Amino acid sequence: MNKILLLERLQDERDRFELLLNRIGFTRQLTMRGVIGGLTVKDLLAEVLTHEQFIADRLSEILHGETYAPSASFTALENFQREYNYPDYESSLLEKDKFHPLILDLYKNIEFDEIASQELAVYTSILESIDKLTHHQCLDHDLYHRIAEHTYRPYRRTSIAIHQWLKRIASELK
Repeated sequence: MNKILLLERLQDERDRFELLLNRIGFTRQLTMRGVIGGLTVKDLLAEVLTHEQFIADRLSEILHGETYAPSASFTALENFQREYNYPDYESSLLEKDKFHPLILDLYKNIEFDEIASQELAVYTSILESIDKLTHHQCLDHDLYHRIAEHTYRPYRRTSIAIHQWLKRIASELK
């Protein structure tokens, strides 16, 4: 993979994700529970935001010559969460593809529009960082894979859950 292909995939997935959010865009539906368990679209967007913030921070560290190592102990994991206000998504101690309660607590009193605004700013930051990275930095830090893991793969997972939820709602209304 190269940066051009990564950016094309990222933008393509991003466009689909934004179209879906716009489709369900009135406030009542965005805060209705039940998309996945008791979660709302707002909760899922907060999860997407924290994944993007995670990779945006790692990209910034790489650009500044800093080194990140996934948390190897539960103490390190707790310290990471306290410092950054999101989970260490690349730690082997964290369950993958599972919604983290920390996110619910952090974003429960924040309006959907504010989360969406923050998410867009972080997404823009990711694009700017990718532009500054060299191909060798991307390879050395496995960034093509890592960026996908924290951007368009969460878009896909969230989109699938929302589509299934919309189908359930539609069938219940009939």
